[in-house]
Amino acid sequence: MPQLALFEMPDANACYAGVDEAGRGPLAGSVVAAAVILDASRPIIGVNDSKKLSAAARERLFVEITEKATAFAISEASVAEIDAINILQASLLAMRRAVERLLEQGHALQRIHVDGKHCPKMDAARWGNRTCIAMVGGDGRDAAIASASILAKVTRDRQMLALDACYPQYEFAQHKGYPTARHRALLRELGACPEHRVSFAPVRAVLK
Repeated sequence: MPQLALFEMPDANACYAGVDEAGRGPLAGSVVAAAVILDASRPIIGVNDSKKLSAAARERLFVEITEKATAFAISEASVAEIDAINILQASLLAMRRAVERLLEQGHALQRIHVDGKHCPKMDAARWGNRTCIAMVGGDGRDAAIASASILAKVTRDRQMLALDACYPQYEFAQHKGYPTARHRALLRELGACPEHRVSFAPVRAVLK
């Protein structure tokens, strides 16, 4: 997949970052977002929506993206933030933090492409008149967004492996926090741990 700009836009060669998140659906752990500026002179073969790649392919591409991209940033919103402001707003918060890190690094972004229907709210004083474009299915259309999806997914999966070491009884290494039948059964048997999102119905149900 090439790094696609939106072909109808007159500034197709403008410097932009692709932005995506991982971890909206799970019952535990933070939501992670990444922002990536690709280097057109250093193409990365095999980039695609992270959900369409094997774990081994994602790990390989994670290394290549972090080595070849012009810049990247990875941020997150915590379980406490998810429970306080809801998962959509927490996802947008994590995205905003990732983009702000790129700005803090001094990159002259002219726009961002975000996977999904919503754009993060950026500080107007810092963002100015730059454009944010929400692209439904963007992780399958734009290589910068796809690259961000890979960085976010691999980072979050690594976090869940770390949680598995802390809470092995919940088997986070297997289900990565998603509401599988096994995870739900463990929740009913053991109750919730501090890394479970109490604002999510299956977790809230066992707490009652």
